[in-house]
Amino acid sequence: MPQRGSRVVKSNRTQILLFAILTLILTAATVWAGRVWLRNSETLVFAVGDANGPEARFASRLASVLKNNSSRLRLKIVPNGDNAKALQQFDRKDANLAILRTDARIPPRARAVAILERDVFLLISPAGQKIKSLADLKKKKIAIIADNESSATLARNILELSNIPNAATQVQMAPTGATFDKLFASGFGAVIKVGHASQIVKDKSYEQSARRGGFTLNAIDSAKAIARKNPAISEETLATGMLSASPAVPGEDLDTVGLEWLLVAQSRLPTTTVSDLARIIYENKAELALENGFASRIEPAATDKDAFIVAHPGAAEYINDEGKSFVERYGDLMYVALAALSIIGTIFAAIYTKVTRITPEKASELATAILDIGERVEYAKSLDALDEIQDELETILRNVVIGLRDGTISSDGLDTFKLGYEFVRDEIALRRDHLKRHPPSQEIATRDPAPTHDDKVVVVKTAHSA
Repeated sequence: MPQRGSRVVKSNRTQILLFAILTLILTAATVWAGRVWLRNSETLVFAVGDANGPEARFASRLASVLKNNSSRLRLKIVPNGDNAKALQQFDRKDANLAILRTDARIPPRARAVAILERDVFLLISPAGQKIKSLADLKKKKIAIIADNESSATLARNILELSNIPNAATQVQMAPTGATFDKLFASGFGAVIKVGHASQIVKDKSYEQSARRGGFTLNAIDSAKAIARKNPAISEETLATGMLSASPAVPGEDLDTVGLEWLLVAQSRLPTTTVSDLARIIYENKAELALENGFASRIEPAATDKDAFIVAHPGAAEYINDEGKSFVERYGDLMYVALAALSIIGTIFAAIYTKVTRITPEKASELATAILDIGERVEYAKSLDALDEIQDELETILRNVVIGLRDGTISSDGLDTFKLGYEFVRDEIALRRDHLKRHPPSQEIATRDPAPTHDDKVVVVKTAHSA
């Protein structure tokens, strides 16, 4: 029984250790799977205009940067005929991301992620002919240099050039490839250039023209009023030497107006998704800049509540450096770990308790063995036999005590065992006293008395007869 008890204890302890290890392993596996699930690759649809346009090329750069940084985010770039159609796709919720200029029709669910580019208005006049106000501008024949007719229309509207007499002839779209010199020579008294700030800075033709003394860069004196009147318009500053370093053009900071190109995301996108996207964009600006300068000066989106296009909460979280605590960052994984540990531990505990655990013997069951010993007491013919029975009884008692300590024997029916033990113990004591009063030799003599004379005669006669 001691060996069996040892095996039971060892087996149960081994099972407990094994189930504990399996619980930890499965919990770790569950947490890993949860982490993979939480960080599972997420594909965002990016609606762009012309497949060869700057928006599409920026989207392609962004897709490569995401892949190179092992981000869980992936892009599916969907080209459209133009940027207006791309915004329509975004407005139908068929796209997660898009690029828009602030003068476009803004989808109501668009939330800003980053400012990719700024378009600025350059008010240029012939050398030595400064334009002091918009009133002076309206008296001149004006050429507008822009990438498309919408930019020209915008320039007419915000500068209120459409209301002047003979606007159709006085304000014209400049021919493709026209230079300031040619426009001034053909009779235009002013040129309004609408272009990307990054391209204007890189364009060396302004410096070459300035060295020839070919133009004057003018401030738009009512820039603040225009920006206040048109929320889509932003007040911009032309920094000293922006167009030309030598000679410096402008010679000092000038006020003008402009537009912003924004990367926008659907408002329903998760905060973590947009925060990850914003982090990749702001930490990899150099890789996202296009050859022509587009997106070469990516800026944080305005996080003010009164911004023209409100920043997405995920972008605002990154921009404002609202770092999460350890619990906030890994709260989801901790929740998964605790839930998994509870469920897996409960399952293994149930398996151990109901299936695999070697159940301890009940003390009441051992009372049967004691009673069996008791039945043998009356057949003990000597003190030696009785001592053997006593040893068996004490062995059972000792094993029960050890089993109760080790857990191999339960206390169920312990009172029954005690009663049986005391009964057999007393019976052994009585039998011992009896054997001491009546040794085995006396009992044999009593049961088998010495043969009488007549018996001997009978035996002799029988032998003689044989």
